[in-house]
Amino acid sequence: MKNKLIKLFAGLCALIFSGCASQNRQPVQPVAQVNLNQFMGAWYVIACIPTMIETEAYNAIESYQLEKDGSINTTFTFRKGGFDDPEKRYNPTGFVVENTHNAVWGMQFIWPFKAEYIIAYLDKDYTTTIIARNARDYVWIMARTPVMSDSEYQELTKKVASLGYEANKLRKVPQQVR
Repeated sequence: MKNKLIKLFAGLCALIFSGCASQNRQPVQPVAQVNLNQFMGAWYVIACIPTMIETEAYNAIESYQLEKDGSINTTFTFRKGGFDDPEKRYNPTGFVVENTHNAVWGMQFIWPFKAEYIIAYLDKDYTTTIIARNARDYVWIMARTPVMSDSEYQELTKKVASLGYEANKLRKVPQQVR
């Protein structure tokens, strides 16, 4: 258990501090406005450039709940290695960054560190989104349903590339349709 906590802490530190690295590119532009109430709920991770804990994720789902204090209770669940493996669960807290129209958050796994979370794309119906970081190290394509058409996936992959990511590093997350 102690080794798991050490690995988790090291991975989260790498995630947090990699966002601090200077980049010679333009910052990722967040969407103009996010209606937090509409954004809340479950999002299936369709593809990602994964963090250390997501490299073998199956059935990855990120769920958000807006709290009275304005923080965002987050639950990230997935199965590591296969559909029948035990479920993993993480509960970071999201905090909207002031003056970003709810489109930039700090995601806190361990106090006092907050990882950067930029809503870089969001369709008008709040059914697909891309979450990015200025470090261009991790990215998530998410949807309200566990599957999407190949054409929609290709369109979102192009958007990821237009943000400055190497889209060939995307890993499709296997989702079991229930």
